[in-house]
Amino acid sequence: MSGRHDGADMVVLGPNPRMRAIFDYIERVGPGRGTVLVTGESGTGKEIVARAVHRCSPRKDRPFVAVSCALFTDSLIEAELFGHERGAFTGAIGPRAGRFEMADGGTLFLDDIDDVPLSMQVKLLRALQNRTVERLGGSRAIGVDVRVIAGTKRDLRQMVADGRFREDLFYRLHVLAIDLPPLRERREDLPLLIDHFLGRFFARRGADPAPVSPAVMATLLAYDWPGNVRELENTCERIAESCVCGHVRLGCLGASLLFPPSVDAPLPVAAHAPVAHAPPPATAKAGDVDTALVPGVPLDEHLRRIEARLITEALVSSRGNKSRAALILGVKRSTLGDRIARCGAECV
Repeated sequence: MSGRHDGADMVVLGPNPRMRAIFDYIERVGPGRGTVLVTGESGTGKEIVARAVHRCSPRKDRPFVAVSCALFTDSLIEAELFGHERGAFTGAIGPRAGRFEMADGGTLFLDDIDDVPLSMQVKLLRALQNRTVERLGGSRAIGVDVRVIAGTKRDLRQMVADGRFREDLFYRLHVLAIDLPPLRERREDLPLLIDHFLGRFFARRGADPAPVSPAVMATLLAYDWPGNVRELENTCERIAESCVCGHVRLGCLGASLLFPPSVDAPLPVAAHAPVAHAPPPATAKAGDVDTALVPGVPLDEHLRRIEARLITEALVSSRGNKSRAALILGVKRSTLGDRIARCGAECV
């Protein structure tokens, strides 16, 4: 696994050329002072990128302060960013520094910058231009030495065109731009990411990572990951916390992965990239599930194991696509779902 360590954060780089180009770019621009705008869907890792820029800069030993602008109401965001003086509003019993002051000498990551209200954008622009802030309820300009990195999940250019984002603020932020691809466009990185996250969460349990079955890997590769890396990380955490059978099998996955709404849609071309974890279907045969006749074992048990083996082969052949697997087996998709549930952990 190729990775770069930053405290609790691990940046995992796989073969995807776009992600490698992004981190090469970060190493080039990190030592500078320019404002960085990181764009990408929710869950693509914008804060990880911001931390990587901070780590590559001369400010790496100074504070890194991250704040989501979506968490605060219009009336509270000014106090959160710029601080407040005593009596500035009800409950302000004493002075408090804002996030700009907290990040002095370091890096301030303003995530969800697209959620900053128009009334606040002009004050934010002034702070970026003058490198000073004024606490709510105060009149003194406070100088701050902060490198700002902004993150957005929306198209700011379109927001400017719609009158929902100031054009001058956009250009103040859009100095160094980094656009993160969604996970569905970098499927070749999935095996490394899965190994990394499962390894971390199994280790947290004090357990060795459980092997991932070919059918599970095919299912994870075929899924579109609308929540991107954050959803993948959460999925791996659930697997590690609930897997007690020694192998990560289809029974360890949730229904949203086994039966995604878009399962009938054709798989993207990228999903067919070679995956070292998934052997060809010919290798996932009788050796995977014991179907030999054993005296004393009930017939129903033998039949269940044979059924699990056949379902496994169909799922591997279809790269986890349940509708295609059902066609291979000559059953309805709903029937296949019932059979998978019945086979449970035996269906790898």
